[in-house]
Amino acid sequence: MPGKILVTGAAGFIGSHLCERLVKEGYDVVGVDSLTDYYDVRIKRENLRELKGNEKFTYYEHSLNDMDLGSLIGEVDVIFHQAAQAGVRASWGNRFEEYIDSNIRATQRLCEAAKNHPIRRFVFASSSSVYGETTNLPMGETQLPKPVSPYGVTKLASENLCLLYKKNYNLPAVCLRYFTVYGPRQRPDMAFHKFILRAMKGKPVEIYGNGTQTRDFTYIDDVIEANMSAMAYNGSESVFNIGGGSRVSLNSALDILHDCCNLELDVRYKDAFKGDVKHTYADIALAQRELNYKPKVKLDQGLAYEVEWVGRLIRKLGDS
Repeated sequence: MPGKILVTGAAGFIGSHLCERLVKEGYDVVGVDSLTDYYDVRIKRENLRELKGNEKFTYYEHSLNDMDLGSLIGEVDVIFHQAAQAGVRASWGNRFEEYIDSNIRATQRLCEAAKNHPIRRFVFASSSSVYGETTNLPMGETQLPKPVSPYGVTKLASENLCLLYKKNYNLPAVCLRYFTVYGPRQRPDMAFHKFILRAMKGKPVEIYGNGTQTRDFTYIDDVIEANMSAMAYNGSESVFNIGGGSRVSLNSALDILHDCCNLELDVRYKDAFKGDVKHTYADIALAQRELNYKPKVKLDQGLAYEVEWVGRLIRKLGDS
């Protein structure tokens, strides 16, 4: 079993689930999160509620760009770098500086600090956004990335930094390209959270585009399994697609919400956003072979779990 494990972005959607899994399995976990106000900070604090009472979890509320990362990493054996400024649509315009700082600069600082330490594994949370718009489906890891959003550009740059440090300093980096992760604790700017919340409040559900765009939806538990497998991985591959095998159109996903979760949906269609791709679909053959990755949660089951969680969140925090 590794020594201490560092999880950046520990208060976030994926990071908090990962911390809980690691602590449950007996690992000592150091969590770092700057608690940016990209969405309601109360949600992030709620994500940490159970972790903060656990003696195996140590938490630092700091930005990676302001911390002494050498000291932080000193006793760490594995790093899960989940922290990032998220959001395709928000990455345009004046906010791009935040994406440079939180995604590119923070990743470079973390790699630089880790290069001279005996890290056993450095797992980086990448995104399907690096692929951009393509008709070459399913998307494979050897495909040339062509991101079509500033967010995607920063995630690809961060990936490249991890792999540069791997090549030049033997940093044991593995990059996981997540495909549309959903489930309990999903960020409130993400589609399912917004759809469910608005439906519960009796408000119109807004679709940007005509709803025929497809996504490869990946349940949070499957993503956590992929991270655990990446921590134990001893092979030579560096980049893996992590998809859920639940590729459907947004219109079909809305039908599932209506039929399986008993939600009435008043759907309104609006113009598509720049940077939103038409389709995503992960080729997960490499992850299946190298990481023994097998997504298990089907979309109807996962959405039912998320609907239940959003209901609890409303009762705790109100209309978040």
